Amino acid sequence: MSRRLESAAVVLAALGVCANAAPAAVPTPGPPQSRAIAIVGGLVHPVAGPDIANGVVVFEHGRITALGPAATTAVPAGAERIEAAGKHVYPGLIDPWTTMGLTEIDAVRSTRDFAETATLAPNVRADAAFQPESELIPVARSNGVLLVHSTPRGGVIAGRSALMELDGWTPVEMTVKAPLGLVVNWPAMVIVPATDGGPSEDRQKENRDRALRQIAQAFDDAQAYRAARTAQSPRDLRWEAMLPVLEGTAPLFVVAEEVHQIEAAVAFADQRHMKLVLYGGYDAPKVAALLKEHDVAVIVPSTQRLPRRRSDPYDAPFTLPALLGRAGIRYCIGSGGNSWGSRNLPYQAATAQAFGLSAAEALRAITLSTAQILGTADRVGALAPGRDATLFVSDGDILDEPTHVEQAFVEGRRVDLTDKQKVLNEKYQEKYRRLGIATKP
Repeated sequence: MSRRLESAAVVLAALGVCANAAPAAVPTPGPPQSRAIAIVGGLVHPVAGPDIANGVVVFEHGRITALGPAATTAVPAGAERIEAAGKHVYPGLIDPWTTMGLTEIDAVRSTRDFAETATLAPNVRADAAFQPESELIPVARSNGVLLVHSTPRGGVIAGRSALMELDGWTPVEMTVKAPLGLVVNWPAMVIVPATDGGPSEDRQKENRDRALRQIAQAFDDAQAYRAARTAQSPRDLRWEAMLPVLEGTAPLFVVAEEVHQIEAAVAFADQRHMKLVLYGGYDAPKVAALLKEHDVAVIVPSTQRLPRRRSDPYDAPFTLPALLGRAGIRYCIGSGGNSWGSRNLPYQAATAQAFGLSAAEALRAITLSTAQILGTADRVGALAPGRDATLFVSDGDILDEPTHVEQAFVEGRRVDLTDKQKVLNEKYQEKYRRLGIATKP
């Protein structure tokens, strides 16, 4: 070996040692479940039914096979037994609206893959763009968020969303359902007085009317394509992407907060016999009868946000889920719509609990209600035989901030709960230990 090659080999070997010594940013996905696992003795929260004290959850091959009180639920011979006395067992939490996997650092344009430059991009697929190596994924699942509804955002028709589980090697492995629905950004309907630096009233009207024409024309073109296509017809991926929504087999997700936006979106969907789900819905209680009549569900973006108007009560965002529930409108609660906020999903529900929801309703709003609105309740959102073994064990009520998630499973695969924040915490705990400064555990 030449001296130059020998030197290069030494350098590469040193780099390899350094790489092996450094903690992985994203832990290795869990291996497939190899034998039955039984979580025994914990307070089990099935969500679809009453809590089970001293309960047992058994799962095998990634599916729950048994659930019930310890006195009447047998643990299979040879099963791995996890003692959970004093612990809580929950189904994986679901963030119903996020850019998780589609963006890493919002301030860096090259990491934002959730917004295409095209105004009309119905053929965009969130699952195809999903990044399994995102460092935000381990952080979210450390707080019980094991599934996310990843949604594109750009233009007027943004593209198709996907429900993704937060463990796996590839987007295909992580996909629960995709494409799930089509995302449309409804234009602002109310013209506001022009302010310094803002668009004029004429420009606002022009932008609104152009967006409305684009939405209507796109759906008209897709409908015409549907009527005219044959087995021999050339395929147009834009209109093909819209067919499930036109046929009623996939929902139309419309981003709309204000009452006039909501009314216009409901009328549009009703005229075309489409299944509508609203994201936003700040003014939904004002048109509750309309939404209930058309069975329109609302994804509440978050509760921890400011009122939209100066004249609104300070607690308007906090009380929105309770108002929707009392009006008979199906709803679920999100974490704020971005990628980094998913970790705080339980606390969004906790805020709603403090302002009108029961504890059971708050938990349901981030689990089963979300799964039902997304059309995936047959697999996730609750603990029951036949559903995915996507669940976690915590040392307390997951809606309480001091609670820690101790173990988690995604389709029976044990999840490594290491994340970047925990690594940094340990690093700086060690720094202050060396300095002789006491820190909190």
